[in-house]
Amino acid sequence: MHDLLIAPFVDFGFMKRALVACLCLSLGGSSIGVFLILRRMSLMGDALAHALLPGAALGFLLGGLSLPAMSLGGFLAGIATALVSGAIARFTSMREDASFAAAYLTALALGVLIVSLRGSAVDLMNILFGAILAVDDQAMFLVAGTTTLTLIGLAAIYRPLVVECFNPGFLAAMGVRGALYHYLFLGLAVLNLVAAFQALGTLMALGLMLLPAVAASFWSRELWSMTAIAAPMAFLSGAIGLLVSFHAGLPSGPVIVLVASLFFLGSLLFGSRASLRARLSHPVHLRG
Repeated sequence: MHDLLIAPFVDFGFMKRALVACLCLSLGGSSIGVFLILRRMSLMGDALAHALLPGAALGFLLGGLSLPAMSLGGFLAGIATALVSGAIARFTSMREDASFAAAYLTALALGVLIVSLRGSAVDLMNILFGAILAVDDQAMFLVAGTTTLTLIGLAAIYRPLVVECFNPGFLAAMGVRGALYHYLFLGLAVLNLVAAFQALGTLMALGLMLLPAVAASFWSRELWSMTAIAAPMAFLSGAIGLLVSFHAGLPSGPVIVLVASLFFLGSLLFGSRASLRARLSHPVHLRG
């Protein structure tokens, strides 16, 4: 049992760094994921994750597989997409989710095209699916710094952000600009996606952020408890996924997201609220 579960993290430095990266991504990403679910922005989060691709690809063209260049390019592209999509929704009749969907399709195609102009198939696979086992000290500082900034930022805007989630009209009546907190939250979301992108790639970055948050919604109603449930689920998904990929020789990013999908499926079937088990054990006509 020791050789199976503990030895990989004790004997191999890259496994230790990957595990710490999963812990950091779980702490910051699960908090963002819960708010994305509550704000019904999960598909917008997916669009933002893919919006990083052209910026990261331009960073790759200019600096190769350089962490600062790709991170800065991805962050600027994500922020630009959020601002442009919000402006389109505000000044036209198009809904914000539709504008994000258009940005998602455009960004994905443009990013793949840019990488293909110079990079190889291996470079494209690394950008799309990440390489968490190759996380170095520089990437660790980025992930840990992002988590710290996320937790501090969410603590600072927690109250107005929660109110803006459930009753934006109240903030408007109080003379508070809800759009400010909306865009601050989007900035934190993009920052977390950039950090996750370094480890899991653009196609997997949102998986560890959203799946545990959705799974937690089948166990709790309160915001704080949803986050307290989602974070351990995300970390366990990372730890189990790393072990499975290590022993089976499979790519780590997809395995981690698949393990998170199993947590989601288990919660959907057996969760304490709104799950299949809860609905079968409490028929609609018996609910108070």
